[in-house]
Amino acid sequence: MDVAQIPPHGGDPLGGLRIGLEVSASVRPSRTIPGIPSPAADIDCVVVREVTEGLYSRDEYMGDDDSAYAIRVVTREASTKTARMAFAQAVARQELSGRPARVTAVHKVGVLKLSDGLFLGACADVAREFPEITYETANIDACAMDMVRNPGHFDVILATNAFGDILSDVAAGLAAGLGLAASACIGDRWAYFEPVHGTAPDIAGKGIANPCATILTVAMMLRHLGEDASADTVETSVHAVLAEAAVRTSDLGGTATSAEMTDAVLAALSRS
Repeated sequence: MDVAQIPPHGGDPLGGLRIGLEVSASVRPSRTIPGIPSPAADIDCVVVREVTEGLYSRDEYMGDDDSAYAIRVVTREASTKTARMAFAQAVARQELSGRPARVTAVHKVGVLKLSDGLFLGACADVAREFPEITYETANIDACAMDMVRNPGHFDVILATNAFGDILSDVAAGLAAGLGLAASACIGDRWAYFEPVHGTAPDIAGKGIANPCATILTVAMMLRHLGEDASADTVETSVHAVLAEAAVRTSDLGGTATSAEMTDAVLAALSRS
């Protein structure tokens, strides 16, 4: 596939990339990192978010000069693919940790009876294929409150596009901040990897962005490719630099530039 030929979706190149590559699930892990102050000492979760439809389908129109409408698209196919990714993540986490895993499907079905009703139905269908994984549902506002009040409860959070986007930022903020937040968009055949913060246009070109989110995203890519040992080495090197606290970018309370932080991680890699 020639990625350069994938057309933008509604003027959004990223949306076009996700649809063109059929990567319906975004995977965004968040956990506390030693040496980094965090309001949540026990958060270790993954937000799995549908990324091709929902409120981000960009299907909007003006009814008249004073009325704007946005159509929320939820399909069984995309919901099922995202649910399967969430349960796959839960199985992998359970095998790695030895602890029982839990998937929490997030919704607002009391208001969005049809769209979230379909989403929950698809999630429940997939859940029945994984009896070894605990499955529960949570109202979006209750989930947001509980993430702040009791973040250790959550393991894998399964959500539609907009809900998942918001909750993944909440999780990142509770853990270590967007400067350390990695993510992947994964489909049946293709995948691509990007930090949660994207291109960070507000500080682009200033040389002050924290490169660790991108580096940890590389570790996710290596793990996806089956290079677990290399992924572990990259993650360990980043965590070692953060624990030493000698080199930190401004988002972590330091003064290092992007290049200086990158050099520190590369030095740690060379010692591994």
